[in-house]
Amino acid sequence: MFSFPQSRRQFFTTGGSLLGGAALTSLVGDSAAQAASRGAVLPHFAPRARQVIYLHMVGGPSQMDLFDYKPAMAKWYDKDLPESIRKGQRLTTMTSGQTRFPIAPSRYKFEPVGDCGLWMNTELLPHLSKKADKICWIRSLHTEAINHEPAITAIQTGNQVTGRPCLGAWASYGLGTMNDNLPAFVVLVAKPTNREQEQSISSRIWSAGYLSGEHAGVSFRSGGDPILYINNPPGVPNAIRRNSIDGINALNQLNYQRLADPETHTRIQQYEMAFRMQASVPELTDIESEPESTFKLYGEEARKHGSFAYTALMARRLVERGVRFVQVYHNNWDHHGNLAGRMPHQCKDVDQPCAALLEDLEQRGLLDDTLVIWGGEFGRTIYSQGQLSPTNYGRDHHPRCFSMWMAGGGAKGGVVYGETDDFSYNIVSDPVHIRDFHATILHLMGFDHERFTYRFQGLDQKLTGVLPARVVPELIS
Repeated sequence: MFSFPQSRRQFFTTGGSLLGGAALTSLVGDSAAQAASRGAVLPHFAPRARQVIYLHMVGGPSQMDLFDYKPAMAKWYDKDLPESIRKGQRLTTMTSGQTRFPIAPSRYKFEPVGDCGLWMNTELLPHLSKKADKICWIRSLHTEAINHEPAITAIQTGNQVTGRPCLGAWASYGLGTMNDNLPAFVVLVAKPTNREQEQSISSRIWSAGYLSGEHAGVSFRSGGDPILYINNPPGVPNAIRRNSIDGINALNQLNYQRLADPETHTRIQQYEMAFRMQASVPELTDIESEPESTFKLYGEEARKHGSFAYTALMARRLVERGVRFVQVYHNNWDHHGNLAGRMPHQCKDVDQPCAALLEDLEQRGLLDDTLVIWGGEFGRTIYSQGQLSPTNYGRDHHPRCFSMWMAGGGAKGGVVYGETDDFSYNIVSDPVHIRDFHATILHLMGFDHERFTYRFQGLDQKLTGVLPARVVPELIS
């Protein structure tokens, strides 16, 4: 079989991995060097966060009902939002036609928690409130995206336009895998208890974009077999499947030697990974092997496949087994109406499991190098959408300010960063754009966001894009 000579670009691509792996050995140790030998690029400095669990609340949690306490709003009930606060800013089509924008104060009880003194919703988040000093609270995030699909795409990939790699894909590309039998990047989609108004979640959000396909997220299903077709068909023993894969990979290898197409190489790796996962996935998903103390910690809901508590426990089991990045989605935070009827369900779903996850990781010595991220794609408006009463209301999308939190992995616990005005409508100090947020996360993973690039279509592409972005040092321990 005739094969083309290796091009200059191919030579330096493969050679660079070898040089990077050698340098990485002296910089951050054997485990990182092994990751480099599997195709990872060289971190610019020793990473604080070697693994990431990203808990995305799909729909946009209401910041003033959770973490951004606004007691002055009690006197503003049913009064119109002043134009001096709104400043002509863009509204969605769902409320732009309203004749009034009546203020809806939060109906929930807030208290100061921990030594950090954060005022938060202790009525619906009693477990999480006890972890306040382990958490880095950010109340001044902002984005340009005002609708779900572009906003989720932006917070996940750094751009409102689809087709870019998401944060998990960048982590896989940059740090590589730590486990031969599981993917570097796994996606879990939880089923919320209340399913009144769920947003669609597309697999393109966790794609590898222009990176090699091996860096895309692998979605584990919440019911049945975690991955379709991972088990052998009836009557097909492992030996026959192994022979089939060997034959397919031999053909793919010939094609790869001839054309050096990276997607062919990815296909070979995926076949091999799928075969190895036949043994590793059943052990991973066997949560009944967990002691009773685990279910006491996470709650009985953790026994129910697909619940948020189950996915939180699975996230711990995944990072414990060396998975680099775990993305969890929890839906139905889009509270345009009936917030009082839905918010308690949402908070009950996530409160105990989130607190348990932090405690579980810490007990196992994993929290120091596992970064846990919690948040949505934007915030909500202080004014009510639709019918308003003292005990119930709805809120529209609001990109001008929203709250997120991080814990572990080098994030500074007990910090409350950023401040919004009395209406939680505009940021008055320490703004954090989502580009800054991404730059800070990459810094915790050992990368200078300006130099962490991938050459595509003649450009050095970055997660943080071409507009200004900065690392926020106050968020780093």
